[in-house]
Amino acid sequence: VQLQASGGGLVQAGGSLRLSCAASGRTVSSNAMGWFRQAPGKEREFVATISWSGGSTSYAISVKGRFTISRDNVKNTVYLQMNSLKPEDTAVYYCAVDRRRWGGVQESSDEYDYWGQGTQVTVSS
Repeated sequence: VQLQASGGGLVQAGGSLRLSCAASGRTVSSNAMGWFRQAPGKEREFVATISWSGGSTSYAISVKGRFTISRDNVKNTVYLQMNSLKPEDTAVYYCAVDRRRWGGVQESSDEYDYWGQGTQVTVSS
């Protein structure tokens, strides 16, 4: 599975961005997917996850109420809508796929097997 993340960029605080992560190589419609981020000098951290069906989602406390994860299994793509962005959201954002089928939400990076290359999000104050 290859993952291509896009949609990052520079935005002012309070603004919005929508990240996309398109999978290729095989369908991921039966796999849980997630978004993680890594800021300079910090460890990678969980942002959001969605079950294979899209019926369950989970968010980090720091983004809950501002970010929304969704998926389109026909397009083999997962999205992260980010609203009310803050400077502390600045990071490289990575998407990931859990290779186990019919999986629920997964908050640990250890549960993911395939990772995208990351897309930079910079929020200015």
